[in-house]
Amino acid sequence: MKNLILLSLLSCLPTLEAIQLAPPIKATINDKPLRIESPGYAAPCFADIDGDGKKELLVGQYKDGKIQIFPHLGGNKFASGKWLKADDKIIKIPGVW
Repeated sequence: MKNLILLSLLSCLPTLEAIQLAPPIKATINDKPLRIESPGYAAPCFADIDGDGKKELLVGQYKDGKIQIFPHLGGNKFASGKWLKADDKIIKIPGVW
């Protein structure tokens, strides 16, 4: 079993070597640092949600499992965030603990 786990991990090495992260940015709204809901534990990612070719900033929140969307205005600037909704209701992803 240990050999199988080691083999599985080693097979991922080529993929792991190819991953490169971009340098951090200071995201702003109206020239002020973008703030997220407390207690934090944010899980940010970028995705083109509205199909306009610009990637919005999505920030998952630990509290209540909500996801906030910040439209990209260009550069490091974003519009105010809105909660991700379906059928006009804020989506909440249940936690695992």
